[in-house]
Amino acid sequence: MQSFLDPAILFFVFGILAGTVRSNLEIPPQISRFLSLYLLMALGLKGGFALAKSGLTGEVAVSLGCAIFLAVAVPLAGYAVLRRVLSGFDAAALAATYGSVSAVTFITAVQHLDNQGLTYGGHMAAAMALMESPAIVMAVVLANLARQAQATRHARGQAAAEPMVPLKKILHESLTDGTQLLLLAAMVIGMLTGQAGQAAMQPFTGDLFKGMLAFFLLDMGLLAARNIGGLKGKSFWLLAYAIAGPVCHAGAALTLGLLTGMSAGNTALLMVLAASASYIAVPAVVRHAIPEASPSLYFGMSLGLTFPFNILVGVPLYTFIAHRLLPA
Repeated sequence: MQSFLDPAILFFVFGILAGTVRSNLEIPPQISRFLSLYLLMALGLKGGFALAKSGLTGEVAVSLGCAIFLAVAVPLAGYAVLRRVLSGFDAAALAATYGSVSAVTFITAVQHLDNQGLTYGGHMAAAMALMESPAIVMAVVLANLARQAQATRHARGQAAAEPMVPLKKILHESLTDGTQLLLLAAMVIGMLTGQAGQAAMQPFTGDLFKGMLAFFLLDMGLLAARNIGGLKGKSFWLLAYAIAGPVCHAGAALTLGLLTGMSAGNTALLMVLAASASYIAVPAVVRHAIPEASPSLYFGMSLGLTFPFNILVGVPLYTFIAHRLLPA
């Protein structure tokens, strides 16, 4: 119950309510973009400061290895399940969406752990960066395979299939994405400056962080409410996947945490990353890389259902489970 009384979460709930009643309240896109960049920079700096203090340990390597494994396993499993009820293009787009991660969900989880007094490694921010791109690359490969299969079925005189998207282009866009570069650069700067840098940046990374997160979650609540309408008329099984899929992914992350002896805080964040779905990076790439897929499906499911579920229920639930089953 305490997590629902957090001001940032309450602003998210308010945003959902305001969007539901079709209020004209809105956050200008430029402001929203700035808030997103601020949160990523602050998170990267926090992670870098923590890494400078702890150093590179065995748990860091284990955590990053688990993150990479999930980044590959989750989209592959998701595609295998979704292909039973969707076209190859929609299944690939959704697999990418749910195989990638949500930075805002992760940042909210970090704030929740801070509120609960649970420790975690700064390297988990690097885990988030590592988990963003593999699903996008795999989705493009799967979509290109679907186009090849589609082209063989097209008779002469029928409309041609969409041209295949060069994998090199997608790799470049994924690996040079501005948000990822900012996060990683901030981590490196935090590691290089250490305790002195942490003291200098405390007003930026500490005092302002909570208020900025609340402002950004207000905007996310408005977006979530306004995009859920795109799911009207969709299959019940798809809507169920938007909740059940992330819960299963979190369960896989918990299993890895138990098997490898990760700490409760790091396991909780790994569960959050595995359970989250991208609604910024993946849609931006998939929109032009897989134009055959329906944006209302992958965007509506991730932002309209999965994101609110994770913010309101998932983050406190995953944290509680990890704290009960694993050592701090």
